[in-house]
Amino acid sequence: MTTVSEFQTSAKTRLMYALISLGVATPVEAVSGIVAFYIVDVKNLPAAWFAAFWFFYTIYNAVNNPVLGYMSDRTRSRWGRRLPYILFTGLPYAATFALLFTAPFDGRENPVALLVYFGACLVVWEGLYTAIATGYYGLLPEMFGNYKERTDAAAKMNIFQTVALVIGAALPPLLANLLGWTGMATLLAVISVIAIYVGYPFLFERPELKTDTGFPLGEAVKATFYNRSYLTAAGAQMMRFIATGTLQTGILFYLKYSLRVDESNATVILGIAFLVAMLSLYPWRNWVANKLDSRRTLMIANAVMILGIVPMGFSPSIAFTYAAAVVLGIGLGGLILIGDVIMAEVVDEDEVKTGHQRAGMYFGMSGFIITLSGLVVSSVFGLLLPAFGYDTLLEVQPPSVDLGFRIFLTVPTSIGFLLAILLLWLYPLHGDYLKKIKETLEKKKAATSSA
Repeated sequence: MTTVSEFQTSAKTRLMYALISLGVATPVEAVSGIVAFYIVDVKNLPAAWFAAFWFFYTIYNAVNNPVLGYMSDRTRSRWGRRLPYILFTGLPYAATFALLFTAPFDGRENPVALLVYFGACLVVWEGLYTAIATGYYGLLPEMFGNYKERTDAAAKMNIFQTVALVIGAALPPLLANLLGWTGMATLLAVISVIAIYVGYPFLFERPELKTDTGFPLGEAVKATFYNRSYLTAAGAQMMRFIATGTLQTGILFYLKYSLRVDESNATVILGIAFLVAMLSLYPWRNWVANKLDSRRTLMIANAVMILGIVPMGFSPSIAFTYAAAVVLGIGLGGLILIGDVIMAEVVDEDEVKTGHQRAGMYFGMSGFIITLSGLVVSSVFGLLLPAFGYDTLLEVQPPSVDLGFRIFLTVPTSIGFLLAILLLWLYPLHGDYLKKIKETLEKKKAATSSA
């Protein structure tokens, strides 16, 4: 039976908060899943150039996450401290995403111009994404104060995020065939804007945090990296994103060069995985997360992902890959349900220890560490695939690329999920200690509200 202490916000508020995740996640899933294929295989930017640019881009991406997170914690405005980052960046965030897929140059004729255009658009887009995501995810522990409320909000969020995965990662190859790459990106940008601004009026902030000025930057970074709970949780997330980033980057190449089927089949494979993930969210919440805790739930989800990814390295046909996608979908449901919930627990522990609510810094630093996963993925891509003979300038790729893309798709992903399980095993915020943190924070909120 639901009690007042379990749910302090309305179902509509949680639903509208969750809706915004559709707008935030759709462009980023498209960039994660298909931008490499678009720039390298469609626009013919040399793979080595792409990998080199991605290295420097990842450094920029990693640095801007904690900086904007810190700024979010210290922002004071008539709109609040998190809300303006959502209100004023939603439209330009979507617009620059559309420009990414409107490159007017071809890598065979003018690779320098293509790289400059693509690089400029991506740098601007990433800064806007970091701003809106830091504000949005920073509101999760602030708006929803306990585990059951957070898992309910997270389940709703991740239903929309799963829809975003389908729209942003699975549908683009099909939509690009129908509408062209620019038409596809414009359609996704419109969906993003609508979702963000329909949900925005339902957001709110805790009034007592408006005067919380936080730490000086140096002390804030030090306190963050001395937090064992944070390091293990963010490290596990980094490993997970190495794995899923490799999967998203490699799937189109794998279909085209390993299974030798039309890459539009990615729509079916990813669609199966994402649909199963969406359908599994409430079973994960009700049968696993609410009976165990965030730590053990994520460990199980990572293990299921390994069971789904390994068979793809030996897949003889597209039908076999469809079956593997079902298993991947089950594991993905657990990962996306609890990923933000476990970081909200870290924010709670830090508030008890420091007296400051620093969700912006923690989600920003989490973005910093997770972003490093992109460096690993692009580096492996840039080193491994040329070793197997992949060359964007060739009209026909050599047979050896089959094995190369099978290895790329399965080995880094399996290692990433295994390391995530190990780091979660070391995560200290569980059991009686977590219960004590929750009780202390509830007492603090009660004292503040009665003052």
